[in-house]
Amino acid sequence: MDHPLIDLVNQRIREAEEAGDFDNLPGAGRPLPDCDDPENALLNRLVKENGGVPEFVSLSRELEKLRKELNETTDRTARRDILKDMSMMEARIEIARKSWARSR
Repeated sequence: MDHPLIDLVNQRIREAEEAGDFDNLPGAGRPLPDCDDPENALLNRLVKENGGVPEFVSLSRELEKLRKELNETTDRTARRDILKDMSMMEARIEIARKSWARSR
């Protein structure tokens, strides 16, 4: 079953074609760029354009912050808590890295 808005979408596309809205678009006549993952191309482009990174990258950045915090802390209890957090973060990074590699 078609989506209820499909007729409206098709009508708007026809109207735009008739009005010449698709004439002289940037890149007209040139081949489309190569795409490694056509099913997720739009999603990947949007994530990249908006500064998105794989989870393991953002987790690695958090781990770096924890390392700085550890270097600046002299309290033994706080250092122990930070080391615990770092250990958990390293495990999360490894899991995220494996998950990302599988999705490739």
